Amino acid sequence: MAQRSFFFKLFLSFYRFLYRKLSNGKSYKRTASTKLPKCPPQYPSWLLFDNLSDKTLVIDIEGWLLKSNSTFNYFMLVALEGGGFLRGFLLLCLYPVLHFLSQELMLRVMIMICFFGLRVDGFKLDRAILPKYFLENVGLEGFEVLKKGLKEAKGVVCVSRVMPRIMVEAFMREYMGVEKVVGREIGVFWGYFNGVLMDWNENEFLGMLQPKGSVEDYLNDDILGFGSSSFGKARQQKDHIFSLCKDIYIVSEAEKKNWKTLPREQYPTPLVFHDGRLAFNPTPLATLAMFLYLPLGLSLTILRSVVCGLLPYRCSIVLGALIGIKSRLIVPPKQYNSIGGSSTGQLYVCNHRTLLDPIAISAALNRPVTAVTYSLSRLSEIMSPIRTARLTRNKEEDRRRMSRLLAQGDLVVCPEGTTCREPYLLRFSPLFAELTEGVVPVALSTSVDMFHGTSTSVFKFLDPFYFLMNPRPEYRIEFLEKIPTEGDRIDVANRVQRELGKVLGFEQTTYTRKHKYLMLAGNEGVVETKPKTV
Repeated sequence: MAQRSFFFKLFLSFYRFLYRKLSNGKSYKRTASTKLPKCPPQYPSWLLFDNLSDKTLVIDIEGWLLKSNSTFNYFMLVALEGGGFLRGFLLLCLYPVLHFLSQELMLRVMIMICFFGLRVDGFKLDRAILPKYFLENVGLEGFEVLKKGLKEAKGVVCVSRVMPRIMVEAFMREYMGVEKVVGREIGVFWGYFNGVLMDWNENEFLGMLQPKGSVEDYLNDDILGFGSSSFGKARQQKDHIFSLCKDIYIVSEAEKKNWKTLPREQYPTPLVFHDGRLAFNPTPLATLAMFLYLPLGLSLTILRSVVCGLLPYRCSIVLGALIGIKSRLIVPPKQYNSIGGSSTGQLYVCNHRTLLDPIAISAALNRPVTAVTYSLSRLSEIMSPIRTARLTRNKEEDRRRMSRLLAQGDLVVCPEGTTCREPYLLRFSPLFAELTEGVVPVALSTSVDMFHGTSTSVFKFLDPFYFLMNPRPEYRIEFLEKIPTEGDRIDVANRVQRELGKVLGFEQTTYTRKHKYLMLAGNEGVVETKPKTV
């Protein structure tokens, strides 16, 4: 009995020690309610700032703008998307150890693991992947302060005190509209990150506050600082970043938990494009679940690929449902069956969600179709269970090819020219409106819970496999009423886009494939291969 009591006390002591470490050294003791001090609010409402024209705002990105102060998920994104699964697994394995280190040492270790050996020129995560996760973590209340400051204040400087500048600058400039962003740098050696976190550049910060100013200018300027109590108000006052602020307004962790997330419709810049394989927020537990699922996911991918690619459509739909593939068909396309003796097949025009779009339409029709593409790798063409034909981007030649294909059977075309994950429709190419007297719009939507089935990487041929690797991948197919192609071809294309947008609830845009690839990959997204003869 005494031995059991000894081990219980030992376990309790270890639990208390671990809890304090995970709570950043904070320990909580029960206190009588009569002895609780009555503390005034640590920050005033931004509605009290009537006039900001003579003030400069210094906003802590992690402490004030983002709802959660945790940055581990952002570093995990860099490790997984930039360095691969092995680098992400290493960071996950070290996660329990990181809590026993000081904040500065923990930060340096994570940056070394995530950035070491990555090419500086090839680092696109700051513009292609991270903004989506930052936007989903922006607090509405904190954003209101930033928004008011950008409209009325003399200047706004946003400071990243944890993440290096390269992780946050593109997001703050392109999506938040902030021109002055300060953060620490990562060392570079021969065009590669060496993983060493550099010290603060105080001169750069002072230059953003008062360009060509003297020390007296800083002292006389009315500078307001906004941060979080997770760093401690006394610590922020001693911090050289906030030492020049006349007033520092902080928000507590409890108050930030009650903040609302910034709604999508209030994003300063709409999030139309983003890249990366992960479809979830890689918190430690979520990342652990992903790695535990990977062996099963790989097995399911192989099995689903065989079922969808080799078996007849009627069998593949039933067996696919048994192994986790969800599909929903709306408005059975019986009225679209090609009539025997018809000189041409049916032209189906759909929005583009994944490379599997034409295959899903073919399965819904229960007959083979031909898919035309603007840019598809040779390996993807070989693995496709349906016929594919490459277009040349020459208008006359493409019209001739598509007319010949229609004479041979049904044809599926995605006039957007590239995929889009978000609820937006890209500009439709009007070439399809010149081929037949009517087209059948097909509204497609997908749902994934772990991996995205689209990318702009050189390994684009893996996109269908990542889609099938999801625990419950879903396709929703809806055939709309046939639309005549009389009149101006651009008007017809816009009408088809408008009808698909109404059904899907997607917003119409004028973006094109070129816009997407220039933003996410730094190229125009053209795969240079010799086209097949049609």
